[in-house]
Amino acid sequence: MLRTSAFGLGSMAAAWLLNQEAVRALEPVKPQIEPQSFDLLPKPPPLPGKARAMISMFMMGGPSQIDLFDPKPELIKRNGQNFPGDIQWDNPAQASREILAPLWKFQNHGQSGMELSELLPHLGRIADDITLIRSMRTGANNHVPSNYALNTGLPNRGRAVLGSWLVNALGSLSQELPAFVALTDPRGLPLLGGEHWSSGGLPAIYQGTMVRPVEPRIFNLTPPERLRGVPQSAQLELLQQFNRAHLREHPGENELEARMTSYQLAARMQLAATEAFDLSKETAATRRMYGIEDEVTRDYGTRCLIARRLVERGVRFVQIFCNGQTWDHHGSINTALPARCREVDQPAAALVQDLKQRGLLDSTLVHWGGEMGRLPVIQFRDGLTQRDKVGRDHNTYGFSMWVAGGGLRGGYVHGATDEFSHQAVEGTVHHYDWLATVLHLFGLDHGKLTFRVGPRDIKLVENPEARVVTEMLA
Repeated sequence: MLRTSAFGLGSMAAAWLLNQEAVRALEPVKPQIEPQSFDLLPKPPPLPGKARAMISMFMMGGPSQIDLFDPKPELIKRNGQNFPGDIQWDNPAQASREILAPLWKFQNHGQSGMELSELLPHLGRIADDITLIRSMRTGANNHVPSNYALNTGLPNRGRAVLGSWLVNALGSLSQELPAFVALTDPRGLPLLGGEHWSSGGLPAIYQGTMVRPVEPRIFNLTPPERLRGVPQSAQLELLQQFNRAHLREHPGENELEARMTSYQLAARMQLAATEAFDLSKETAATRRMYGIEDEVTRDYGTRCLIARRLVERGVRFVQIFCNGQTWDHHGSINTALPARCREVDQPAAALVQDLKQRGLLDSTLVHWGGEMGRLPVIQFRDGLTQRDKVGRDHNTYGFSMWVAGGGLRGGYVHGATDEFSHQAVEGTVHHYDWLATVLHLFGLDHGKLTFRVGPRDIKLVENPEARVVTEMLA
């Protein structure tokens, strides 16, 4: 049988020998003998890059691109008719094929004539400063995997997020403030909680620092009177001595190194962070611009203004979160979506305006968007059929987000979906293309940004087909 088979002994032996030669030709992996040490000192990027910091306004849940960013006359024409083609539902049990047209009107804005929903009047005023991407795609049609894909490069848990990779590669421009800050919502944490600022397989020193939405924004930042000055310094030095001794006996414990570094940073932050979070010295005009005097926009405006103050003081990456997944409008979209837009539209636009007038927009990449969009057909919540109760199911195959600054074009619309705003069909920007583009803006090559964990190198962008979306670059 072996003699007549294509897998005879001769061919089997030849294949084995060829494999052995290939193995010998590989450069041997040298084991890491000396314990590694990591820091947050600023590092120059290997390539020219315009961005030095990033602020991401993450809208967990999936803002409806159909009602906000992607006008489709065909949906208006066919409103109430059956959808004519294949459709990717996430929840077939509540699905329908009835087309739901945009519930709000669109208007042209700026010299670019960018079409935006009437729900976003403040964004319309900065249309010529933003790039609107209408062709985003992750293809992982649920919140958790799509969130992982957009923020960590793959739809899997346990991986480092974008902010941790940037801090790992470039360090921090400030040694008195955290390099990576997460600003959370007073109503609660986002879906997945601390996974949004996790360092994954990277050393723990690169994880984000969660800042509370109310005072005290960081617990125990101000020492009690009896410990201020020399007593606190002596106490911290004694603690460091114990920690250094333990580290010598247990080299390579990066969690311990991160804890030691956080103690040192906390001491330096006592003045710097208190000042950074103090908005009392901001002008009345600035506070009005962010909507801080308005009860509806006060919270989000405060966090956007804090984000500007942080990057102004050298923080590398700031991410602003909503609670839970409040943009997940399966039902009552006609009341829920306007409420969400009312909270964030003015502060988000003010952030771009403020950065621009301070000369920071060219070096600060601003991002606004969620992990998905919505479908062009009605979803019924709990069997309700009233038009004022309906919503839209998930859509990760063609959705929108907007970005600004950091080396991107202004007044530019990139890509397109089909006539129903379901599938990206032109200039598709996959999640890995977006991440590759962000790294490029910071002067980093997505193919070469790696970190060795055990026997293998991990990457933020694992897909070999990832590309920098050069059409969006200024």
